[in-house]
Amino acid sequence: MSDNFSFAVHATDGAARKGEIFTPRGTIRTPAFMPVGTAATVKAMFAQDVRATGADIVLGNVYHLMLRPGAERVARLGGLHEFMRWPHPILTDSGGFQVMSLAKLRKLNEDGVTFQSHIDGSRHHLSPERSMEIQHLLGSDIQMQFDECVRLPCSDEEAGRAMRLSLRWAERSRKAFREQPGRAVFGIVQGGASKPLRIESARALAGMDFNGLAVGGLAVGEPQAVMLDMLETTVPHLPAVKPRYLMGVGTPDDIVQAVARGIDMFDCVMPTRAGRHGLAYTRYGKINIKNARHAEDLRPLDPQSNCPAARDYSRAYLHHLAKAGEILGMMLLTQANVAYYQELMAGLRFAVDEGRLGDFIAQTREGWARGESTSAPE
Repeated sequence: MSDNFSFAVHATDGAARKGEIFTPRGTIRTPAFMPVGTAATVKAMFAQDVRATGADIVLGNVYHLMLRPGAERVARLGGLHEFMRWPHPILTDSGGFQVMSLAKLRKLNEDGVTFQSHIDGSRHHLSPERSMEIQHLLGSDIQMQFDECVRLPCSDEEAGRAMRLSLRWAERSRKAFREQPGRAVFGIVQGGASKPLRIESARALAGMDFNGLAVGGLAVGEPQAVMLDMLETTVPHLPAVKPRYLMGVGTPDDIVQAVARGIDMFDCVMPTRAGRHGLAYTRYGKINIKNARHAEDLRPLDPQSNCPAARDYSRAYLHHLAKAGEILGMMLLTQANVAYYQELMAGLRFAVDEGRLGDFIAQTREGWARGESTSAPE
């Protein structure tokens, strides 16, 4: 285990990379999926169960944690790792996206954003400096610059304004981060769906002293083809020696396509949110466990899974729990989904190492398309 933050690429297959991010709190195998622990918890999962799925790192959210319980309180209680009983790496986002999507009565200017909490209407101000201060108080291992994220579609004029403001905020965020041994700060590429703006943002951030770079402002309503086009435009302008993080993505297919285009890190609420609403992600594709045809189905979600929730419980039982609104059903399906995402990442890492990523992606997508009929009884 390293005392410093560093990144190494061990294998490539086309643009795809297999590597490791080294931190004092542990090694992150890439490509990596980070379960989202918005409010210091991956919803419906114990921390040790998250780890058991194969997760090396989880994500926390500045916006939610600053509102409740408060960053200063978390710091007094020993920091976010101790608070949530997760001794492994944590990445915190900057809060910018949630301010734009959740907060009430926002007022944005060059200094930052003043907004009202969606919880109780209390007024708060978030700037690059305050965002970095909060992340320092939380004690996260990877911290994100404060940025402005616009929803797509939007005009190139609006995307350009937000992108250049985010670049100015990137410089202020990097300065406010100062030096934190063993910890890292990432910049965020913006630019909407404009190729010139994405390139301008990526080149400017590559010239700053960030430990890694993220691609933001995607998976916000645009078609997958637009997202992939922006990745193909952006990734060649990101430093090859630093990790690349696609924020808020996504579906299993989004992930395999983005890995093929050179992305190393992902996060998304999809597997946990779906699990709480009766939807399972499997190698057979998506399974709506609330569907009546599962009511007397004794098969598990996937008999080949390493996850007990997916392997050891019948679909009939999971169907009953979901229909009854039982908390255990939410827990089991969430665990099965997070485990599937981690199994997918492990498969991607192995395929890159073996130089057969194209075959792996084709076989994986074929399994999704064929569906759960592959597991039907004789």
